[in-house]
Amino acid sequence: MNYPVDTPIQLAAVLRSMRRAKKLTQTDVGKKMGVSLKRISSIELNPGVTAFDQIARLVASLGGRLVVSIEDDAKSQPKKSVRSRASW
Repeated sequence: MNYPVDTPIQLAAVLRSMRRAKKLTQTDVGKKMGVSLKRISSIELNPGVTAFDQIARLVASLGGRLVVSIEDDAKSQPKKSVRSRASW
């Protein structure tokens, strides 16, 4: 399953949901990562000020991976109407 994330608040919710889906406590995840429960709590509460490497390690420890996606220009721009030759 993919979870689009555009804001730190969304990232916080996704990280928490991933952990809970695995039925892990913050202590469990902290032990897997070699950090304290307090650090995991801090990351979940405010991922916007967390170093990318810690976010990546947390996601990996929960069995996920980070993906950067670029929207296709054709999808993001309104379609131009095409006029047939008959209307010239």
